[in-house]
Amino acid sequence: MGHGNINKKLVNSPGMSHGDGQHYYKEIDMTEHTIGGIHFITGNWPLDAGRNTVIFIHGSGNSRLLWKGQVEGLAEEINTVALDLPGHGKSAGLGMNTITGYASAVEKLIDEADIPGPVPCGLSMGGAVVLRMLLDSPSRYRAGILVNTGARLRVLPAIFDAVRNNYEGYTASLASVAASPKTDTALLKDIIDDAKTCSPEVVLGDFTACDNFDVMDRLHEIKVPVLVLTAEDDRLSPVKYGRYLAEHIENAVYVEIPAAGHMSPVEKTEEVNRELKRFLNESGLQIIGQ
Repeated sequence: MGHGNINKKLVNSPGMSHGDGQHYYKEIDMTEHTIGGIHFITGNWPLDAGRNTVIFIHGSGNSRLLWKGQVEGLAEEINTVALDLPGHGKSAGLGMNTITGYASAVEKLIDEADIPGPVPCGLSMGGAVVLRMLLDSPSRYRAGILVNTGARLRVLPAIFDAVRNNYEGYTASLASVAASPKTDTALLKDIIDDAKTCSPEVVLGDFTACDNFDVMDRLHEIKVPVLVLTAEDDRLSPVKYGRYLAEHIENAVYVEIPAAGHMSPVEKTEEVNRELKRFLNESGLQIIGQ
C-alpha cells in the first residue's frame, strides 16, 4: 500500500501555555505515510477502525503542514489525517486544474488507505473540494467542515498575473495578505516557506480550479451537518462567503474566529481546535455509529 514512518518532533502545543502567552513544548509522535502517491500525516497510526476520521485538505499552493496543529490537537478524540494534494508537498503528480479532480484524488486515498468514517475538512480551495465531495457523494459522508471558503471562489486577474510574472513577489506577499493584521507573521514562517516550494504551474492550476468553481445554486442539496468556520479579518475568503454557506446549507453551524485571517488554523490554532471539537461532539461524530 505504501510506506510510513514515525517522526518524533518537538512541536508548539497551543493548549499548554504560560500566562505570558509563551507555549510549553511537548514531544509527540507524528506519523507520515505515502499511499498511491499521496503523502499524508496522521495523529495516530494505525487508524482506529471504531472512530471517524477528520481528513484535512489544504488550500491553493499549500500542503499538509497547514493542518499540523489540528492533526495533533484532535488526535486524542478522533482519527486525524492531513494530506498533500497531487503536486503539493511530498505527493506525486503535477497538480490539477479542477476541483473535481482534487476531490477524486482525496476519495481515492480514502479507498486505498481504508480510512474509516471520513469527515472532510477543507480550507479555501480545500473547502471547495469538501463541497464537491458532499455534493457528488452525499451518502458517503456524515458531515463536513468548511474553513474560510465559499460556494464560488473567483480569483482576481492580478493574482494570476503575479504568479505568472513575479512568483517570488507573490510568495513574499503571502504572509501579509493571508494573515490578520493582529497576527505575528512569524507564526506563518513554516507555512510560507513551504508554499515557496510549490511550483507556479501547480499554483496556477489551483487558482484555475478555484476560479471555475461555483456551486451556489446547489448548496440546498447538502443535508448532513456542516460546520462553517470564518475568520474576522480574512481578506481572501471574507466572512460574507461563510455566511452565505451557512444560510443556504440546511444543517449548517456558523462560527466566526475573531482576530484571525485566512490562515486561522495556524493563527488561532487553539480556538479553531475548540470549535472543531465542539462540532464533532455535538454531532456525535467521534465514534462510528453514534
